[in-house]
Amino acid sequence: MPSATTRRLARKQSGFRRFAQAVSNLVGTPAAFGIALAVVIVWGVLGPIFHFSDTWQLVINTGTTIITFLMVFLVQHTQNRETEAIRLQLDELIWSIRAARNQMLDVDELTDEELRALRDEYRRIASRSRSALRDRASSVRHE
Repeated sequence: MPSATTRRLARKQSGFRRFAQAVSNLVGTPAAFGIALAVVIVWGVLGPIFHFSDTWQLVINTGTTIITFLMVFLVQHTQNRETEAIRLQLDELIWSIRAARNQMLDVDELTDEELRALRDEYRRIASRSRSALRDRASSVRHE
């Protein structure tokens, strides 16, 4: 049974996960882009009023840097979580298909050379499949 500390940590992580997902979903909308564009336009229009001062430039530079810095972590967290979920779904599919090679379940543990060899093998399979498909299409047209 998990300890109280483990449960508290899980709740905090769950809260962060929900927050990161919500922010990621929100900033990926056309409305969020519109707001960001409006901020930049307003900032640009205010340039002549502030005589394009260093402070005027610092406002946009500092604001965008802070927002970008924070967003990198939120979006990366969301992306990591979604990638892990997709990997688990693919693992389930591989495991459940009798003809599948179960060695593919931990393909991410392979060396770069092993991954290249595997990719080349799948490219050869795809090439043979395309050739077979073209041959079938050609024979159908000639009938």
